[in-house]
Amino acid sequence: MRSGYGHMVIDQVVDSLRAMRAERQERLRAVTTRAEALAYQREVRDKIASSFGPFPRRTALHARVTGHVQRAGYRIEKVILESRPGCWVTGALYIPDGLQGAAPGVLGSCGHSLPGKAMDYNQQFPQHLVASGFVVFVFDPLNQGERIQYVGIPGSEETAASSVLAHNMMAKQLELIGEDMPSWFAWDAIRALDYLLSRPEVDPARVGMTGCSGGGTMTTWMWGLDERLTMAAPSCFVTTFLSNLEDEIPADAEQYPVGVLAAGLEQADFYLARAPKPVILLGERYDFFDRRGTQEAFAEMQRFYGLLGAPEGSLAYYEGPDAHGFRRADMEEMVRFFARQAGIATVRPVAQTEVLDASLLNATPSGNVIEAGGTPVFAMTAKRAQELAKSRPALSAEALPATLSELLGIKELPGVPHYRNLRPERADGAAYARCAVETEGGIRAILRKRLAQPERAHALEVAGTAWLYLPHLSAEEELASPDPAALQGEGDLYALDVRGLGEAMQDDALDFWHHYNVDYLLHGHGLMFEESYLGRRVFDVLSTLNLLYNEGAQEVRLYGRGQGAILALFAGLLDPRVVKVVLKNGPASFQEWATVPIVQWPAANVVPGVLKHLDVADCLRLLGERAQVIDPWGPGMAPRAAGAA
Repeated sequence: MRSGYGHMVIDQVVDSLRAMRAERQERLRAVTTRAEALAYQREVRDKIASSFGPFPRRTALHARVTGHVQRAGYRIEKVILESRPGCWVTGALYIPDGLQGAAPGVLGSCGHSLPGKAMDYNQQFPQHLVASGFVVFVFDPLNQGERIQYVGIPGSEETAASSVLAHNMMAKQLELIGEDMPSWFAWDAIRALDYLLSRPEVDPARVGMTGCSGGGTMTTWMWGLDERLTMAAPSCFVTTFLSNLEDEIPADAEQYPVGVLAAGLEQADFYLARAPKPVILLGERYDFFDRRGTQEAFAEMQRFYGLLGAPEGSLAYYEGPDAHGFRRADMEEMVRFFARQAGIATVRPVAQTEVLDASLLNATPSGNVIEAGGTPVFAMTAKRAQELAKSRPALSAEALPATLSELLGIKELPGVPHYRNLRPERADGAAYARCAVETEGGIRAILRKRLAQPERAHALEVAGTAWLYLPHLSAEEELASPDPAALQGEGDLYALDVRGLGEAMQDDALDFWHHYNVDYLLHGHGLMFEESYLGRRVFDVLSTLNLLYNEGAQEVRLYGRGQGAILALFAGLLDPRVVKVVLKNGPASFQEWATVPIVQWPAANVVPGVLKHLDVADCLRLLGERAQVIDPWGPGMAPRAAGAA
């Protein structure tokens, strides 16, 4: 499959992020006094709260200790609590022996490993802390440790066995109902902090948070969100959003806060939000989270802390010599830093840590909260989707396209785009003309036309009737399949690769259908910019329709298959000139996606919040006789191959 425009989309997003950062850096440079720093800080806090909120109402934690393990010098209590009704969170509370009064506490957040709190480094860092007198609560994130969500679900084995795949799976469904994974993760952490502070052993005036990788993520988000924390030590996470994008590092769903880039924030802003509270940034020289971004963030923090008159030693940086991970040296630096801030005079080094079997740390009988009676996230999502289906009013013929445009972020309809004539090509005994349609900025959608007269390849001439075929994955591959071939006799036949598909597909070492690929990365950045990646693909279709009409078409019909059927559905609604919309292998409903455990459709096909307003049936009702539905696909998406029928 030809892929001649592989960096086109990611480069456009890089340009957008660079422009945002240039504005942010100009604002920061203008902050030169303490009063201005405090004003910037208040603005940043409001933006962070807006990105993650509103949170649900605090409900009873129903926390209980289900057992304990005594070790030399400390004990581990096995804890279970409810962050929201039915959502059970498991954790391990490390308490030093012989406490004399309230001790400093630390909330420990786990990185992306299936064992969660039982992972070796997630047992080792609390041992380093507890030896020096800290009380530490390490909790399991969703689908890690005892919180595997997919228990006894046929076909869910791959998802259940991967923390990142499960996070991204749940996120797709939460987005459909207008919620998001960063907020769910943050709420679990907030309620875990509620529990830690409820313990009489903990001094609420001395409470830190630490964690590596995904744990560093939650430390960062929580630092901007929760003023109760008094010190922080994120490890192997803090860099810049731009570094991650330029290095093409996809993040997990909980690492894409909605609207954070639209608000003009960088990762360092989460720390500026609570300056001059004590922070140490921990990293590794060969981490995939680019250390240049870590150094940039630290330099911004140094200047900002200086403006606020931060006490000496309240800001620190440590870079280890290794690759990604929470290593012994990182842990020791973290303990020394926290001890200084907590007023602990003597740090007791740990000669040898131990790693207990996960079963010894389990707070539930079988090691799983769902088996113990908890409710999986996908079931909560399904319940909310069902409530929305019952309560949302039917949109009028005027309101539905306007609502859809808003959901897709299409603020204004496109004009007639410029196009470039590309080299024609031959395939499967047929000749094809090719055009690069410049839909916006540096984006080009690739338009193909099957030619009856190959010598006429160098001019775009459109007959009175034209079909525009929108493929599941690749126009080049699907034009040779039976569906578009059958359309040839009904007018000119065109096929379009919108951004990120077919010839316009991003360069990627991973298969297109992989849950962690560049297509997913771009969807995540769309969330952070509060732009719909799917909406920009629909924009490509609308631009191309304008081009076809401008070049002589009197009647245009859309034929979309799979992913292309979603584009055809929305473009047909937003352009009433389209006389027919054929939808093959499209989704039967978005509601169905939200009410099953596993959805194989890529995240880029999700419209955030769509089920608050409309579903496929509403769109079909408005299209009326213009629409033809053929063999819709369910959440499993049926064949993944581009040309499979």
